[in-house]
Amino acid sequence: MEINERRVLQQVRNFERALTGYDNKEPLARYLTRFFKENKQMGSSDRRMTSRFCYNYFRLGNAYPQSDLVERLVIAEFLCEQHSDLVGLQNKQLADSIHLPLSEKLNIASSQKDFDLDRLFPITDTLSKDVDKDTFLASHFIQPNLFIRIRRGQESRVQDILQNEGIYAETITAQTLALANGTKLQNIKGLNGLYEVQDLSSQYTLNFMASDPGENWWDTCAASGGKSLMLLDNQPTIKLLVSDIRLSILRNLDERFQQAGIKQSYRKKVIDLTDASNVKAIIQDEQFDGIVVDAPCSGSGTWGRTPEMMQSFDVKKLESFTTLQKQIVTQVIPFLKVGKPLVYITCSVYRAENEDIINYILSHFAMRLEKMEFIKGYDNKADSMFAARLIKA
Repeated sequence: MEINERRVLQQVRNFERALTGYDNKEPLARYLTRFFKENKQMGSSDRRMTSRFCYNYFRLGNAYPQSDLVERLVIAEFLCEQHSDLVGLQNKQLADSIHLPLSEKLNIASSQKDFDLDRLFPITDTLSKDVDKDTFLASHFIQPNLFIRIRRGQESRVQDILQNEGIYAETITAQTLALANGTKLQNIKGLNGLYEVQDLSSQYTLNFMASDPGENWWDTCAASGGKSLMLLDNQPTIKLLVSDIRLSILRNLDERFQQAGIKQSYRKKVIDLTDASNVKAIIQDEQFDGIVVDAPCSGSGTWGRTPEMMQSFDVKKLESFTTLQKQIVTQVIPFLKVGKPLVYITCSVYRAENEDIINYILSHFAMRLEKMEFIKGYDNKADSMFAARLIKA
């Protein structure tokens, strides 16, 4: 098919205009939403290509630090796509190879001056020990899947609705489906409240949160409540406290729980887990049968979805997260019953936020490690995470 050069050049101009206005101070998705609202003349295909170009551009991380935006974008398109009019227009040699497997395309890209895959991701010398570095780096050129978790008992109903809508979904487990990234589910009639968008690796962390009926659990960094929803779906009779430092987030949690049809009562508290007096004043002498610390972290295991983060992260930011993680576990462990589990979770690939925090806990508190695992989401077009279950001695 003949390439419409004028059309491609317009797409590039849209991309350059969008990228020039982005300052890395907010998620790229949020910025692009605002950019498109301010540029209503752009049609759906223009918006789609602008988003694609921007995300592919950032997927290169620091592997190809070219000042020429188009030159960098051509390499990004070559690695991320199986067809690209831009590559066809700019580089015939690369266009002839764009259909090849990613491993072969990476070899071709490595022959380009200044391209170095090892530079793609920041601070790679401190990755968790079980990370396969080459596979992990290459995964950033592949769009992750959209994963959903179906409410228990609604599996057949959701499958039937998706099938009737002509939406293909790969069944991972009875409750877990994988769909193409960007699949629009929000407006499908009858589907609302029957599922949660939740990454495959995040769903896997339920394996670390085994609980018994009627137990008292505390989700300390609940955010929008993804882990809490899993807990309640798996064990509806637990007594649950959810907390976060932001009241607005807990209000979002309430809305999400309502949409999910949660009937069980739960408590919620605004707690600053870095302030011992604040924690003590709110929790007082309460003791828990299980505590979940889904810790604030770099989010580095999710940068396949938010690749813009790779260019602005550094050691100083990593250190700020590890300091925060140590503060949080220090404040919550005293409220855990003896013989009961602390579940520590991150969506990080860095040893400092994962194994090093577990070593900190073991060396500072009477805890024993039951199990821990680096969850290799990059093998499944999913996020990569870390989870550990420790028992108070």
